[in-house]
Amino acid sequence: MSHQPNIRDVAKVAGVSTATVSRTLKRPEKVREETRLKVMKAVEETGFVPNDLARMFRTRESRTVILLVRDISNPFYLDIYKGVEEEAFAAGYKVLMGDARDDDERITHYVDAVREGHADGLILMVGHFPKEMLVCPEKLPPMVVALEQIEHLELPTVRVDNVAAAREAVSYLIDQGHRRIVHLTGPLDEYLGQARLEGYRQALTQAKLPVDEALILPGDFSLNCGYQQMMKLQESGASFSAVFASSDQMAIGAAGALREKGLNIPGDVSLVGFDDTLIASVFYPPLTTVFQPRREIGRAAMALMVETLQSAGDGSDLPSDRLFPTQITVRSSVVSSNGGTRMSLGVN
Repeated sequence: MSHQPNIRDVAKVAGVSTATVSRTLKRPEKVREETRLKVMKAVEETGFVPNDLARMFRTRESRTVILLVRDISNPFYLDIYKGVEEEAFAAGYKVLMGDARDDDERITHYVDAVREGHADGLILMVGHFPKEMLVCPEKLPPMVVALEQIEHLELPTVRVDNVAAAREAVSYLIDQGHRRIVHLTGPLDEYLGQARLEGYRQALTQAKLPVDEALILPGDFSLNCGYQQMMKLQESGASFSAVFASSDQMAIGAAGALREKGLNIPGDVSLVGFDDTLIASVFYPPLTTVFQPRREIGRAAMALMVETLQSAGDGSDLPSDRLFPTQITVRSSVVSSNGGTRMSLGVN
């Protein structure tokens, strides 16, 4: 055969249709054993090399895992990916990265990709899941959750104690004399936003300080949200001396709005973020923030995925959750306050 053998050549040699050849390569369990053997013999005789997808279905293992994140443009995920990739490489797996963008259709697309065999499992770093997929959770592919929690879905999880981490961050500001502390939240219909808000409330309550709902600004972890919400707060004339943001991105966005109104950090307003991304250390002034061991978390998530895949194969119980510690990285964006409050400058 002088040309590159193709699926039609295999079908001709095997005496079956091209559809049967395709089905045999992609869904061998749906084809009678006699037909499957005939097709595979024809594949060998013709020298036909199936594409990666076909080979993957034939072996029923792709040795590939998808890391699905909220927003692929957020630098927070870089160290997570490094950890996942390092552990995957050591275990003989490849890693693909998917961008969920808080879009159910996109999440469904990646879940279906695993169901169809494009990957063996899915590491989820998203805060919600399509409701229609929760109806029959037993039909979901192997999945692990990293640093998130999805309601009504119990999966192996790598996590930190977000309530305790937020409580410690706000308590640190209180210890520095701050009493009017703004909180830029994460999405309040999701676990992370709720947990960090709970930690904020607990810190104020423990210090016997009132919780002013006007200082709680709903957010989405993005830089633009931090900027927009802080601009609105300043235009309202609210008084405050510190800001605790649920992400470094929002903290830096808020800093831009504060400076635009003529406020100095930390002279006028102290600022604390969450995540300790690279930008936190090079920001001016360097940002005080909550550190999460992202690379180690990525490694642990991939290790849990390997255990989960092995459990699916031998019928044993799924692996348990793994909890990582957090700590405050103290830098120059916080100064002690005399306990008073500072007024925002308002509209110039």
